Amino acid sequence: MRVVLYPILVGAVLVATPVALASAQASFTIGQVKSYPFPNELATARHSSRIAYALNEQGRRNVWVADAPEYTARRLTAYAVDDGQELTSISISGDGTHVVYVRGGDHGSNWAGSSPNPLSLPIAPKIEIWSVPFAGGSPQRLADGDDPVISPRGDVVAFVKERAIWTVPIDGASPAKKLFSANGDAGAPEWSPDGLRLAFVSGRGEHSMIGIYTNDSTALRWIAPSTSRDVSPKWSPDGSRVAFIRRPGAGGAPDSVLSDKPTKWAIWLADARTGNAHQLWKSPETLRGSVPGTQGGPNLMYGASRVSFVSEMDGWAHLYSIPETGGVPTLLTPGRYMAEFVSMSADGRWLAFAANDGSDADDIDRRHIVRVPIDRAAPEVLTPGAGLEWTPAFMGDGNAIAFIGATAQRPPLPAVLSPSRGITWIGADRIPADFPTAQLVTPRKVVFMSPDGMEVHGQLFDAATNTSLERNGKRPAIVFVHGGPPRQMLLGWHYSDYYANSYASNQYLASQGFVVLSVNYRLGIGYGRDFQHPKDAGARGASEYLDVLGGAAYLRALPQVDASRIGIYGGSYGGFLTALALGRNSNLFAAGVDIHGVHDWTDERAAPLLAPRYEKPADVQRALDVAWKSSPVSSVATWRSPVLLIHADDDRNVRFTQTVSLALRLEKKGVEFEELIIPDDTHHMMRHANWVTVDSATAAYFIRKLGAPAAVRSTKATRP
Repeated sequence: MRVVLYPILVGAVLVATPVALASAQASFTIGQVKSYPFPNELATARHSSRIAYALNEQGRRNVWVADAPEYTARRLTAYAVDDGQELTSISISGDGTHVVYVRGGDHGSNWAGSSPNPLSLPIAPKIEIWSVPFAGGSPQRLADGDDPVISPRGDVVAFVKERAIWTVPIDGASPAKKLFSANGDAGAPEWSPDGLRLAFVSGRGEHSMIGIYTNDSTALRWIAPSTSRDVSPKWSPDGSRVAFIRRPGAGGAPDSVLSDKPTKWAIWLADARTGNAHQLWKSPETLRGSVPGTQGGPNLMYGASRVSFVSEMDGWAHLYSIPETGGVPTLLTPGRYMAEFVSMSADGRWLAFAANDGSDADDIDRRHIVRVPIDRAAPEVLTPGAGLEWTPAFMGDGNAIAFIGATAQRPPLPAVLSPSRGITWIGADRIPADFPTAQLVTPRKVVFMSPDGMEVHGQLFDAATNTSLERNGKRPAIVFVHGGPPRQMLLGWHYSDYYANSYASNQYLASQGFVVLSVNYRLGIGYGRDFQHPKDAGARGASEYLDVLGGAAYLRALPQVDASRIGIYGGSYGGFLTALALGRNSNLFAAGVDIHGVHDWTDERAAPLLAPRYEKPADVQRALDVAWKSSPVSSVATWRSPVLLIHADDDRNVRFTQTVSLALRLEKKGVEFEELIIPDDTHHMMRHANWVTVDSATAAYFIRKLGAPAAVRSTKATRP
C-alpha cells in the first residue's frame, strides 16, 4: 500500500511529544482525564462542503457543524444536562440546509427497549427525530421514531416507527404520516437517487424481502421474493437497479454449535421496474467466505457501474468490487490489514475507509484513512504517522475527506483533509484547559505468546514513576481485557466512546504507578479472520482465556512488576474474562473488577438457544456441559481473590441476573466481594457521571487491594 503525505496546516493541533518521567507521575484526577470531548456520528453534505457531528462534552450531547473554508466549529443545539440521551443518525440534506438527528435510545444494545432513563425521571424520555437549520435556529421535533433518511431532494425524511415506514417534511411543516401498510416489520429505508421511490426491507420472521414503494396509487413492488433473508438494498446511481444481499432463511436441519460451518451469502441484482433479479456473486462455501464479522459486515455499496463489498475470503476483511454486468470480483485492498468504516464518493468512483496499515510496523494497532478507486487495486494511505484516524466521509466537492482523528495523548477531533490545504482540525478549543494532555503516556505495542502458541498483541501503559520506595523497586500491575469480543484496543484514543473511556481509565491507572497491559485476545478484530474465529472459544471452550494467561505471564516477567500484585479488570466480555481469571487462577490474579460481565453461558446464551438446534438430546447436554465449563460460575469453588462487581440494572446487552447469580454464589462460597450497582443506566453507562463513578471505584479498589505504588500514595487518587 502506498503512503501519501499531506501537509499539516500551521495552527493545527500539535501532537504531544513524550514527556519527562517526572511529569508522568499522578498529577491529574479521573475527572480531568474523563473531561475530553468525544465526537462521533460524522456526516457530510452531498453537494456542499459542510459537515455535522455529535459532540459529547461530559454528558452534554449536542449537534455541531462546520463549513468551508475555515471549518470553524459551531454548536446548533443547546442540550445542557448530562441526561444520558444519545444523539445518533446525524445527517445533512444534500444542499446542506438542514441537519437531522435522533435523540434518545441505546443504539448499541442487543435487544430493543424504550429510551434509557438514567436520571430516573418521572416522565421517561422518548426516541425522537429532530431537524435544525444548518444556519442556526430552533430545533424542530419531527416525530417519535428512528432510522431517519433524508430524501435526495432534501424536503422529506423517511423513518421507522411502529414496524412501518413513515415520512415527514424536513422542516416539520406538517405531521408525519405512515407511508404504506404491509405485513412484517418494515425497516432500512433507502431513497432512489431521484427521491421518487423508496426501497425497504420487510422482515417476515424466518425470511425477509426487499420492497419498493412508489406512491399511494401504485402497488408495492416485491423484489424476487423467496424463502431467503434479503437485506441491504442499494440503488444504482441511475435508479434502474437495486443490489441486495441474500442469505438462507432461518430453520432447516439442526446444526451443532460446537462446530463451525460457513454462513453463506450472495449479492443479487434486480431490475427496479420489474422486480426480476439474478445472482451477481456468491460467497465461497468456506469459513473464510462466511459473512464478515467486522464493522458494517459486507458494507454493500453501488458505485459507478460496479458493486463494492467487504469479504474475508482471503483471511482479511478486504474491499472487493464487481461489474454490474457480472464477472470475477477485483480485490481492491490486498495485504495483511482490515477495512473498516467504508464510504463512497458521490460519483461512485472512489471508496474511503479506515485501515490498520501504513508504513510503520505499529500501524496494525492503529487506524489510518485510505482511499482506493472502485475499479482497481491502488489504495493510498492519506493520513500516515503515529496518530489514529477513522470514519472517513467524502465532502461535496469529491476531493476533500472529513474524518475523526486522535493521538496517544490528544483526544479525538473532527478534521477535513484536502489535497491543497492538508488537514484542518476542528473544535480543538473544546478540549478543557486542564485536560492532562502532557501527562498522558504513549502506550507501547507489545507482542507475547499464549500457552498454546498464539501470537497476541497488547498495549503496555507504564508511566515509569520513581519506584525507589517500592518493594525491591517493583510495582503492582493490571491486565485490562476489552469487551465485544470483536474489538481491538489501539495505540491511542479509541474510535468507540465505550473504549475511549477504557483508554482514559488505563491512562489514569498508569498515572497512579500501575503497569497496565491491555490484551487484544483472540476473538478480536484487526489480526485476520482466523484470529477472530478461533477454535473452542466462548461458550465452546473459552480458548481465548489462554491469551489472558499469556498477558499475565508477560507482566510477571517484567522487572518492574511485583508478580504477587497483579489485578485484572474489564467490561462486558472483558468482565467475563475477569471473572474467569479470578475463578480459575486466583493464584495469579490478586484482585479484579468485573464490570457487567457474562458469568453463566448456559443461562445467557446456551439454554434458550441451543436446544432447538439439536436432533439428539445427548448433543444438547454435551453442548450445555461445555458451556458450563466455559463459564466463570463453574470455577467459584477455586475462587479466592476479592472482586468488585459493577453493573447498571437497565443493561440491554448482558442481563443483570448474570451479576445477581454470581454474587449469590460468591457469598455462599465466602469469597470477598463488593458491589456497585447503577440504577436505571444501561450497558454503555449513558451518563458521564456514572462512568466517572465506575472509573473512580475501579481505581480506588485496585489501590486498596493491590497497594498504591509509593511514588503516588500521597496524591488524591480517587477524587473525581
